[in-house]
Amino acid sequence: MPDSPLSASPYEVLGVRADANDDELRRAYRRALRHAHPDTGGSTTQFDAVQRAWTLVGTPAARAAFDRGGRGAESMAEPTRATWAPAPPRPPRDSRPLARSYGHPGGLTRQRYLDGIREWVGLGDEIPDPYDPTLVRRAPREIRHLLADALAEEATARSLSTLGIAFTVWHDLATDAAGHGLPPKLDHLVLGPTGLFAIQSEDWGGPVRFRRGELIGEALAGERPIRALAARAKAIGRAAKVKPTGLIVVVPDEFADEPLQVGGTNRGAVVVLARASRVASAIREGIPGSPFIGGAEVMEVRTRLQQSVRFA
Repeated sequence: MPDSPLSASPYEVLGVRADANDDELRRAYRRALRHAHPDTGGSTTQFDAVQRAWTLVGTPAARAAFDRGGRGAESMAEPTRATWAPAPPRPPRDSRPLARSYGHPGGLTRQRYLDGIREWVGLGDEIPDPYDPTLVRRAPREIRHLLADALAEEATARSLSTLGIAFTVWHDLATDAAGHGLPPKLDHLVLGPTGLFAIQSEDWGGPVRFRRGELIGEALAGERPIRALAARAKAIGRAAKVKPTGLIVVVPDEFADEPLQVGGTNRGAVVVLARASRVASAIREGIPGSPFIGGAEVMEVRTRLQQSVRFA
């Protein structure tokens, strides 16, 4: 199971209530294994998910740790830390120059999550830890989705920072596309010799794929991500008088069938669905169909963006 606020709980994967007794849990595990096995119509992904669920709640010790907000018996060896809380800064891994970065990735989305969780619990009620996994699992899906998206944005930002000094990255850009019912920002904008890329980091908790230039999937619940991303990118580009060469939606690896999928073009910009682990290398190497930008043009575009970009 992916480590996401939108992930199904081990009990949901096994198809049993969270208060099931040990015998009910064991029977549910065996039943889920039979249904998930590839030889009986299941898949490797489903089978692995069932096995992972059992490691989290299959023994009294592991189950007790999970129910307290941990992640299984292995979490008992050390104090439980809220998995989804902002991580402390880490020292650079090596001395190679990183991409120039501006803005606060995931900041606005985390704030929206904190506002939402406090309103759901009850305004004025104390929340010792808003990232307590037990609390997060109980929250409505729309609130968990905010936290999942914040984590996705932060993960993409860490990956984009490794692009190198030839690239400039802006995070959490304000856009007037919010006036059309869209979220009030573009998650990331990347400029370098391989192009200018508008990027949204998303975690819908389920797989998505292209159909006729738009993303589809049950988890989207009617959203049109490419259309929304194009509107945000257009608003940013109009203010700076530049045009993006690529529109990229980044999702957790398990929710995209291929590392990199090109879904056509939108107003001249290549449309891409990328796994989180692939996005940085794809931008560094160049997206198929996205034109490279010369050194002088990169400097000019960067200047225009620096003069016009506003942060959310």
